[in-house]
Amino acid sequence: MGVLLVLLQAVSAPVAVRTQASDSVPFARLVEQLSEPGGYFDTDNLISNESSYLHILGRVKAQGVKGGAYVGVGPDQNFSYITAVRPSVAFIVDLRRDNLLLHLLFKSLFEASRNRLEFLALLFGRPAPQTLASWNNRPLSELLDYIAATPADTARHRRTHAQLADRIRGYGLPAAMVDHPTIRRFHDEFVRAGLGLRFTSYGRGPRTYYPTIRQLYLERDLSGREASFLATEENFRFLQSLQRRGRVVPIVGDFGGTRAFREMGRFLTEGNLAVSLFYTSNVEFYVFRQGAFRRYVDNVNALPWARNGLIARSYFGGVLGQSHPQARPGYASVQLVQTAESFRRRTAQPDSVSYWELVTQDALPLTP
Repeated sequence: MGVLLVLLQAVSAPVAVRTQASDSVPFARLVEQLSEPGGYFDTDNLISNESSYLHILGRVKAQGVKGGAYVGVGPDQNFSYITAVRPSVAFIVDLRRDNLLLHLLFKSLFEASRNRLEFLALLFGRPAPQTLASWNNRPLSELLDYIAATPADTARHRRTHAQLADRIRGYGLPAAMVDHPTIRRFHDEFVRAGLGLRFTSYGRGPRTYYPTIRQLYLERDLSGREASFLATEENFRFLQSLQRRGRVVPIVGDFGGTRAFREMGRFLTEGNLAVSLFYTSNVEFYVFRQGAFRRYVDNVNALPWARNGLIARSYFGGVLGQSHPQARPGYASVQLVQTAESFRRRTAQPDSVSYWELVTQDALPLTP
């Protein structure tokens, strides 16, 4: 009997992933079992730099993508996709162990918060108002105005972060996987920068067109609707429920690696779950550059796919010096959607596919 099958039949832990009513896997054991050795990328990547990230939601809805399993990469833009798709379980797979640490911080914040405003107050080190419940149905812009107008409370932040750190220790992850000083550094940066926080990298200069975290929270889909995970209390509570049940699972994994995707595919297959949406950001560009595209294709094919499963990606024109046909004025990034079925057809001979072909061929038109 395989190790993952044994895990599927394990006794429930306080925080567990349940794929069916009769089985469960403790959160920490699943994170450890599916992860592989990490790698380096030149950014903390605390937030996205894709201001167009919500543009895919109309197409996702039009394709009828719902439920199943979600797979994504990077920080909290995943949360907005998760609330749109409403999966049973979500896996966040990233080369950097630091991304796992960031998601442990997010998990603890979701668990500790009573509503959206308290989540924001804890994240940015601000005191929450005494009339917290009265903010449940207020527009997101008002919640952000409150955070912007409220000074950080460093003493309170120290106390609340210590409580969050204790919560993270309670997840039961091996000590070698959890670097608490790094988690503290990440949290301190949210408090220091506030709603002006932007994506930064170590080896490249700052880009003025990268959105602030406030702009990302307030972004809209192509119908003009605010659609981030913080846009409504309903979105927040759905995601909070997944987090509290251990169903948002961060994994250290390489898109061109040899373990994480294969083990995740085995786990999902044994749990009778299929991938409905896979968000790749622009990681495929780096997979091509590293000569690992063939392994990446094998990894995508190792996942069990829903009949209408989709792959979502982003493209930045600067990397190739070519503007994408679906580029929209005012956005440096372009969001793209392709069916998993067409990806498999297109990559049947991986060595014959270029990155430009990948991002332009078979891309579905985006819809409001």
